[in-house]
Amino acid sequence: MVALSKSEIRVILLDIEGTTTPIDFVNQTLFPYASRKLEAFLREHAGDPEIRAVIEDLGSQHRSEERQGLQPPAWVDVSEETRLCSAIAYGQWLIVRDSKCTPLKSLQGKIWQEGFATGELRGQVYLDVPPAFKRWRQQQKLICIYSSGSVLAQQLLFRTTPSGDLTTYISGFFDTLVGGKSDVQSYRKIAASLGRAPAEFLFVSDVVKEVGAAESAGMQGVLCDRNGKASTSPFASGIVNSFEEVFPD
Repeated sequence: MVALSKSEIRVILLDIEGTTTPIDFVNQTLFPYASRKLEAFLREHAGDPEIRAVIEDLGSQHRSEERQGLQPPAWVDVSEETRLCSAIAYGQWLIVRDSKCTPLKSLQGKIWQEGFATGELRGQVYLDVPPAFKRWRQQQKLICIYSSGSVLAQQLLFRTTPSGDLTTYISGFFDTLVGGKSDVQSYRKIAASLGRAPAEFLFVSDVVKEVGAAESAGMQGVLCDRNGKASTSPFASGIVNSFEEVFPD
């Protein structure tokens, strides 16, 4: 059991990977799917305004990483075809590096959207997630999601779980457009966007740096240790192995 004040917390802010959803689902299902479909998707949709904008953003990201000396694959911008080939190669390079950059996450979300629409993909959450969502809403708490995956990808995942559409429980989705998940300011921006004080938030994640950033912003933070490997927590609110430990009835 964690040391939390039920009356003070009004918003439960949740990470996805390793917190609501098994890491294996992300690493072994979603990422490989996006990698397999990336070239065909870009070639089919390269003329769409949204995808053209994503390709432009990938080009900007590429230039930024070159300046950082990261040596991404060459970006050749002399024709539509060379630009497209460059975007494909660079996108695959980013996927291999597990990049959290916003253009990649936007592109992955759009690829996954097609997979969810055809039924090739279905969302997955831990078994304790649906009853926890129901319990927290009955306690009149808001549930929000903050993930490096795009808002679109988050919505698709929670809309297609074996337990049904869980987005009906969720009041807000946040991605890297508010900032990185280890950045203290990101959590302050989330709180401000909802018109609430950081002290009214509980952030739950399996990543120590993220929980630390949330606490530095004034939120309460809990480390989610689904595998039971962590013996101690650097945070006052401690560790949970299951959502059953977070505000039980």
